[in-house]
Amino acid sequence: MNSAIVFYLIGLIVKVEAALLLVPTAISVIYKDGVTAEFLLSAAIAYLVGWLLSRKKPTDSTMYAREGFTVVALVWIILSAIGALPFYISREIPSYLDCLFEVVSGFTTTGASILTEVESMSPGLLFWRSFTHWVGGMGVLVFAMAILPMADKRAMHLMRAEVPGPIVGKLAPKLHDTAKILYLIYIGLTVTQFILLMLGGMPAFDSAIHAFGTAGTGGFSCKNASIAAYDSAYIHWVITIFMALFGVNFNIYYYLLMKNFRSAFKNEELWWYFGIMAAASLAIAVNIMPMIGSFGSSLRYSAFQVSTIMTTTGFATADFHMWPTFSKGLLVLLMFIGASAGSTGGGLKVSRLLIIGKAAKNEIKRMLHPRVVTAVSMDGKPVGEGTASGAFMYLAIYVFIAAASVMVLTLDGYDLETTFTAMTACLNNIGPGLNLVGPTGNYSFFSPLSKIVLILDMLLGRLEIFPLILGLAIPMPRRGKAKNK
Repeated sequence: MNSAIVFYLIGLIVKVEAALLLVPTAISVIYKDGVTAEFLLSAAIAYLVGWLLSRKKPTDSTMYAREGFTVVALVWIILSAIGALPFYISREIPSYLDCLFEVVSGFTTTGASILTEVESMSPGLLFWRSFTHWVGGMGVLVFAMAILPMADKRAMHLMRAEVPGPIVGKLAPKLHDTAKILYLIYIGLTVTQFILLMLGGMPAFDSAIHAFGTAGTGGFSCKNASIAAYDSAYIHWVITIFMALFGVNFNIYYYLLMKNFRSAFKNEELWWYFGIMAAASLAIAVNIMPMIGSFGSSLRYSAFQVSTIMTTTGFATADFHMWPTFSKGLLVLLMFIGASAGSTGGGLKVSRLLIIGKAAKNEIKRMLHPRVVTAVSMDGKPVGEGTASGAFMYLAIYVFIAAASVMVLTLDGYDLETTFTAMTACLNNIGPGLNLVGPTGNYSFFSPLSKIVLILDMLLGRLEIFPLILGLAIPMPRRGKAKNK
């Protein structure tokens, strides 16, 4: 493995984090909240670490898949470790493990929190907490690719390792331009939502916090009651709609901007994504209507919760733990389905489940008719056997990790509903689960061991398992001069 290029790239990206830490520093100065020095110290540490790692440019810039996985895995861990420093140095969160949990939850856009009193936090720290959602939503390395000059061969390995979904492609001939296009769309949607929330009467600071949380599908709020603190149907619907929009594959927006409507609207995943969301919203609205009263209010609450759970955002307008069993069961199912590939959402992804479903259907056909030749296709194009088998492998490893995580969490002795949905919410990057980790609860009561497991689950879920496992695996000895391509 070319360790020189790995350390060099990590150093460049850590220096980018040092620059990003200056944004909440400015907020801290504006609000005079007393944590400005803590942010400056954290930024200085980040820059020093980045400078030490990248001070010598490697003569050999060769990079293959192994290096790409290693860079992605280490970058997310190092950025989280440094990003936790402002919380720890300020002592607003006394335990470093809790600080790390909160920041990993932020960068991975999970939204699970150990905070019991959000509104008592300093504005600068609240801003940084939600800003990590926005940075992590599109991807830390995609952000770096958009602003740093990087060779296409090197960048492709990074993008494949970080961008969620079974298939990763380029929107433009150069990956640097692809990253720019993705971030311009991302920024445009974020600014639009920020303006719409301001027009609805939400303060500027709150609008920024919730725009970041929606864009990254993260769900951190500056209010203890989350979005329920704003008694406004307008605000609820704006966030509902934008959560759904950020759960769409960003390639679709590029096609629309290029007026390639045919490619946009023939996308199978898009229709299934909105179809599942609409059907679940209607079903839950009917189920909770006796509790809520009117169908209009029931639809508003159900659509919000379906959108926030399926896109793995984690905002809340109601304590859905108190809803009927059917509604809770449907929401738990949506936790696993997740959003679209190439979006900022988590979960298994609609496209991956479509591929698995079609492959399973074809296998049944082969069992009944051994001579028939079938192929899995998406959007009218055949899907490679590697992609289909990769989807099955992902699901198998996912189930193993989920089972192992639940078994460790049961050692804490909490009820199975809390334990299972805590794992589900972290592995799928959702945030709230049911019972003790429901919309009105938090994760502060878990033991240190359980918090470490949940941190790993959040990272595994955001990076879709393989980059973290392959990137941190001990290199196996290779025979001869074979290269790890």
